Amino acid sequence: MTKFSILLFALLLANAGVAQRAPINRSVTDLSPVSRGEVIKHTFYTIAYSEKDEQPYWVYYVLTPGFLAGSQGRKDEFRPDPFVKTGSASLEDYAGSGYDRGHLCPVGDMVFNETSMSESFYLSNMSPQEPSFNRGIWKKLETQVREWAKNSDSTYVVTGGVLSGNMRHIGLDKVAVPRFYYKAIYCPRRGMIGFLLPNAGSTKSINEFVVPVDSIETITGLDFFPNLPDSRERLLESSVDIEKWGITSSNVTSINSGMEKADNVAKTTQCAGVTKSGARCNRVVEKGLKYCWQHRR
Repeated sequence: MTKFSILLFALLLANAGVAQRAPINRSVTDLSPVSRGEVIKHTFYTIAYSEKDEQPYWVYYVLTPGFLAGSQGRKDEFRPDPFVKTGSASLEDYAGSGYDRGHLCPVGDMVFNETSMSESFYLSNMSPQEPSFNRGIWKKLETQVREWAKNSDSTYVVTGGVLSGNMRHIGLDKVAVPRFYYKAIYCPRRGMIGFLLPNAGSTKSINEFVVPVDSIETITGLDFFPNLPDSRERLLESSVDIEKWGITSSNVTSINSGMEKADNVAKTTQCAGVTKSGARCNRVVEKGLKYCWQHRR
């Protein structure tokens, strides 16, 4: 092969590589939350890890239509995160707990390539979730976020459990079980929208859990999109323009009363069921319910 042919071949390979990487859109603005705990940047998402709770304060990533157009299949490679300096949770922590290893950065958002799929299974990206929650309303919310992202240039997502209040723990590493989970979403074309949900199964619409992003910041003590201009950040975080998110007013009650909604969520109660050992069940149930999914059977 001549020197010219070698050079041409190398250029073709380089251009092919650029074409494959383009959908990730790394030129988007970095709007990652204010650091807390140990911040770890994986290839396609970033976490702020809480050693005390053995899970992230927040997980942050950016979705683009090109990224979601990937076709990487699911591979259940659950494993500890080697990049957490203090060590992440282990498989043994979840074994026999009754909780799902709930993804915070969802598998369905990480279909771009083998690396994105594999890294989504680090246990640092997991949190103990009620099976009926993880496989029900939480999954519905994740699906809706992807639908918004497929029709937007860039969609910025922050998600996690509310790591405060009276939480139970599982495993030798004492992994905290959040009573509530949140998502804070920013799309330049639509604005911001937040969701705050109890860690319990629900037949309600995800629209009933919409709250302004600043109400989630108040509850968690976090600052989600600090690199936006202050005036724009304050305006977007304080309210939700539901029409831009395809939500009609009939779907949501008191959309701007975020703190009122958050307070109602906080009034959820402990399950009245009793475990096999005779102890009171520690699971949270929605207001008006008496038993969790397991003890309603």
